Amino acid sequence: VDLGVVGLRAAGQLGSHSSSSQMAKRVAVVLAGCGVYDGSEIHEASAVLVHLSRGGATVQMFAPNIDQMHVVNHLKGEPSGEKRNVLVESARLARGNVRDLSELSAKEHDAVIFPGGFGAAKNLCTWAVQGKDCSVIDEVKTTLQAFHSEGKPIGLCCISPVLAAKVFPGCEVTVGIENDDKYPDTADTAAAINQLGCKHVSKSVGESHVDEKNKLVTTCAFMCNAPIHEIFDGIGSMVQGVLKRA
Repeated sequence: VDLGVVGLRAAGQLGSHSSSSQMAKRVAVVLAGCGVYDGSEIHEASAVLVHLSRGGATVQMFAPNIDQMHVVNHLKGEPSGEKRNVLVESARLARGNVRDLSELSAKEHDAVIFPGGFGAAKNLCTWAVQGKDCSVIDEVKTTLQAFHSEGKPIGLCCISPVLAAKVFPGCEVTVGIENDDKYPDTADTAAAINQLGCKHVSKSVGESHVDEKNKLVTTCAFMCNAPIHEIFDGIGSMVQGVLKRA
């Protein structure tokens, strides 16, 4: 053993064999509240975090500091008339560790992931009300464009791929399998995505689709009536696809 080399390596004076691909990927996760009907879908957000943890990524969560479109009583499935803040509600999911979306820097992260839930279609954009004619809130549009221009991957699941369809003309995404009873909402959403000039690609719940040109990785999650472990696995495929390209 060359003790001189050992000493230099211990002192940090020799380059190690570690490469950037072995370093922890820094991933931003953008939340839209807490709860399927008016915020981020909790199981999807949790699955994203578990798969990122398993993949060795470091994670920071973000959410816009805005009022929710409305608040839904999840027991009754109807609006409650309350007012709630997206950032404050997202803190429930993030165990308090969430930052204002305005602070998110694409240069400081290697990738970004958007879980689904109606919050993505109600709070991050107006798709739930206006469909393909919706608008995306400025901070979300800016975030997507920033990661895209840096050539960094963007992961989206459930309804959140519509954000990409609005911001990136001609992109490819999946929200499930068209004309399949297990995917009751996919056909209409896919049709709207295609009408925007994008391409919808049918993929099963356990799969993800990669748009290599735009570095978009999408999966349908709860757009499918599937056992929760299948949704968990599909989100895992999406997260792995994101980390592979980060």
